[in-house]
Amino acid sequence: MKSTIVIGHKNPDTDSICSAICYADLKHRLTGEEFIPCRAGELNSETRFVLDKFKVEAPRLVESLEPRIADVQYRQIEGITPGISLKRAWEHMRDHEIQTVPILSRRHKIKGILTLGDQARFYMEDQDPSALSKADTPYKNIADTLQGEIVVGDPDGIFSKGKVVVAAANPDVMEDYIEENDMVLLGNRYESQLCAIEMKADCIVIGLGAKVSKTIKKIAEESGCTVIVSPLDTYTCAKLINQAVPVGHIMRKENIITFNLEDLVSDVKTTVSKLRIRYFPILNNENCYAGMISQRNLLDIERQKVIMVDHNEKGQAVDGIRSAEVIEVIDHHRIDSVETMNPIYFRNQPLGCTATIIAMMYKEHNLGISKTIAGLLCSAIISDTLMFRSPTCTPLDESTARMLAQTAEIDIKDYATAMFNAGSRLGKRSADEIYHIDCKQFKADMLTVTVSQVTSVSHRELDKVKNKMIPYMESLLPNSGMDMLFMMLTNIIDESTELLFVGQNSKSVVKSAFETEPGDTSVVLPGVVSRKKQVLGPLIRAMENM
Repeated sequence: MKSTIVIGHKNPDTDSICSAICYADLKHRLTGEEFIPCRAGELNSETRFVLDKFKVEAPRLVESLEPRIADVQYRQIEGITPGISLKRAWEHMRDHEIQTVPILSRRHKIKGILTLGDQARFYMEDQDPSALSKADTPYKNIADTLQGEIVVGDPDGIFSKGKVVVAAANPDVMEDYIEENDMVLLGNRYESQLCAIEMKADCIVIGLGAKVSKTIKKIAEESGCTVIVSPLDTYTCAKLINQAVPVGHIMRKENIITFNLEDLVSDVKTTVSKLRIRYFPILNNENCYAGMISQRNLLDIERQKVIMVDHNEKGQAVDGIRSAEVIEVIDHHRIDSVETMNPIYFRNQPLGCTATIIAMMYKEHNLGISKTIAGLLCSAIISDTLMFRSPTCTPLDESTARMLAQTAEIDIKDYATAMFNAGSRLGKRSADEIYHIDCKQFKADMLTVTVSQVTSVSHRELDKVKNKMIPYMESLLPNSGMDMLFMMLTNIIDESTELLFVGQNSKSVVKSAFETEPGDTSVVLPGVVSRKKQVLGPLIRAMENM
């Protein structure tokens, strides 16, 4: 069974990361199945501090849930080499029930493609008796195809000149149509065998398993004539011999359409829908052959199962979420228009942190919480509630955090100070990094906005950030696809926020939302620390009433 991904929102914060890790642990302990914690963006400094503190590996980065060819059940059909005979190629295709086979180099690079249609065209259209020599057919291919053996000559030798001749006449007549370098199919008549060798044939094929005399062997060896003995009659030999041609002679070499394991399934579907080709080679990251894929494989793809934590809005979800199967949502934010194929487990509670909900679920299922898991959950609650200062914080959040702190063996005040200090080292970061530390996108009426937030315990640090963020936001807006950009500079100690804003009508929105007279690009909001409860709601209502 395919594993299930547990993932938070883009631009993940500590709650998003820790909740994904802990809920994956909880689900695995409850079901025994594999749940993989993932992240939809880079870690911020605060979260790195937390993971380092409790020696936890960062969740796997998932940039998109759009299925790739690697997620498809493609066929790992073994390829063949260019020197293999058409007979062996047909047997390979028959045994694997395929109609297309890749032709590979020794290093597994694609050299060509062979289809049943290619073989049919060769048999029906190629009436040239020189086909074997034009294809540089190895003698060992000929012996194998005719179920025979080479009794004189080099098995690795090549039939590269002349034509195939069936010697059904007397030796006197044979001299009129056998030419130098020809291959002659004949019976057990000594005179005919000798005549063919004397006419400088490159190879004679003796049918019906006839025994070759020592004299013929000696003369053939001295003349450089290869002798092949087959148990088949002359007619059957003539009918089958063209199957000895190496596949490299008729394979398709030009305009071969291949796909990479990392290619998006949606892109591949678009391409193959315009073609009348059933199978396509798949290449790995080293451009070596990995398997074959058909249009049916693309239709039968298994959707990735996903559990969303700390968010339920598509705008904040990892790219490609529509291509996945959302099976659960664990969140503490407002409910957006989540669409699912089937009923799902959806748990949303008005708490200050998703981690509080997950801690409750451990308790509900009578599962003990390890020191590491307790530390991660406690860190998430401290972060999201700004150490219980945020108006979103409930008594349950605080009591849960204090219980977890005991298990994790940490002092909340000292640990929170160290954690916030680690997260507020903003001086050396670029404006782009700072803006996207904790940036979320929202929609109100016909408008799309982003609200970013950074926290610090230092006035001086926040002032430095402000000086470079306004020019950055003004330059970012035109190409961002947003109508307005907002940024909260939150001082944890003072429990206040300076809200920066850019975009047409953004000043009017802020004035209406907070019933205050803002400056040209910012406004100080005493007592405001929560984006979810104190900033987002007033902004959305103001935009909807514009």
